[in-house]
Amino acid sequence: DGAAASMETAPQPGTASCSTPSHPPTEEDDFQFILCERCRQESPNLKLLTCLHTLCLSCLSENKPIGQCPVCRTTIPQANGIPNMDNVLFTNLQARLKVYKKIRDSDGPSCSRCQREAAAVWCSECEEFLCTKCFEDHQWFFKKRSHEARRVEDLRAESAHQFLEDTRKPCNLFCSRPGHADQGHISSIYCKKCEKALCCSCALLDSHHATFCDIRSETQRRQEELSTMNELLKRKRSGFEATYAALQDEAARLEEAQRETRELIQQRVEQLVRLIRQEEEELLGLVEARQEQGRRELARELQDVEGVLRRMEAGERLVEKMRLYATDQEVMDMQPFIKGSLEELEQLQPLPAGNRAQPGDLAECRARLQAL
Repeated sequence: DGAAASMETAPQPGTASCSTPSHPPTEEDDFQFILCERCRQESPNLKLLTCLHTLCLSCLSENKPIGQCPVCRTTIPQANGIPNMDNVLFTNLQARLKVYKKIRDSDGPSCSRCQREAAAVWCSECEEFLCTKCFEDHQWFFKKRSHEARRVEDLRAESAHQFLEDTRKPCNLFCSRPGHADQGHISSIYCKKCEKALCCSCALLDSHHATFCDIRSETQRRQEELSTMNELLKRKRSGFEATYAALQDEAARLEEAQRETRELIQQRVEQLVRLIRQEEEELLGLVEARQEQGRRELARELQDVEGVLRRMEAGERLVEKMRLYATDQEVMDMQPFIKGSLEELEQLQPLPAGNRAQPGDLAECRARLQAL
């Protein structure tokens, strides 16, 4: 992550502040907060949303659905989904951390003006690295002796946190009156009525403005106001944290109930499958038994009918032969016996198809299948 990845702490106690420490300092602060909260990359175009999340312009342009924060889904009031507020704090911190990275680089920074010599001094007012000669010109020729300048060697011994603290400077606020900002009118007065910064001329000449205060006291008041609100939110946050914990517990209970129900369903289904398999085996056995019984019954009926047919065939053949070849004596002797047998055959009747029991009836099997 560029400069953020190389931030390190100050030397251990006892190490001279003007010399490079013998051991590389360990990381002190995590500066990941200055990155875009979606792509986790540095960007010169960081936007601050009303939900106080910071996103780069690229992520906001690609954000779907448009009009929602991709982190917390809070509505973005702007129609195009691009907030108007720039996060100048994080953008400036990125720039200052890049300066710190140059200072901590093994080769060290070069002079910002001559581009040839190694830098010996950093001017925080001009935001320039200066070699010894260019620094002399800076002090005397350009008459900037009042600028705060520090040795690069001293800055290299500091941690990133110390560097950011030491290089934090009050920015010059220009007069809010149209045209005065272009003329370089520096504001030192704040009008509480119109809530704007004013230069001394505007404050003295404009009778509509009243209840002035020093601009520094106003910035301090705003910082204190934010701190007070932050403390109130910290106390209020405990309620949301309790709600969040309760919702997490409820989600865990729902997940546990779902898991138990899923296991119960699986167990019940497995039990039903076993019962169905058992019923399957019983029904298949019953079908086989009924089929075997039906085969035996049909075989017996076939034998009975076949016997009757053979008796009829024998009777027909015998009567025909008696008619053709029998003598009177033979007719007299055999006719009563043959007549009795034929009368017995006449009394036999085939069973109607509807009255005859169906061999191998599977009605019970079908009923048990229906019951499943």
